[in-house]
Amino acid sequence: QVQLVESGGGLVQPGGSLRLSCAASGSISRFYAMGWYRQAPGKQRELVALITSRGVTNYADSVKGRFAISRDNAKNTVSLQMNSLQSEDMAVYYCFRNQGGNDYWGQGIQVTVSS
Repeated sequence: QVQLVESGGGLVQPGGSLRLSCAASGSISRFYAMGWYRQAPGKQRELVALITSRGVTNYADSVKGRFAISRDNAKNTVSLQMNSLQSEDMAVYYCFRNQGGNDYWGQGIQVTVSS
């Protein structure tokens, strides 16, 4: 089993920045994909960004150039730097990790973009 703990959400004004972090613990594999999905009210959960253990990244088109995902393999953490936040970015953000064919999810963290 893998446990994921998210931190860093909150309230930010339009145009502002937030940094989300996710720490994995438990039965950690060296080979993984890890990142963030988000779900806004009334919408489906969507992939925001992911990074693999080899450093390959993938971003949703809507966040390219504004968000940056990074990892620290020694600490088993992934971070998402979110810049130029817009109202459309407001959602619950879920950390996920895929390893060994299994998906693991965090509990979710709220990001609110409002003036």
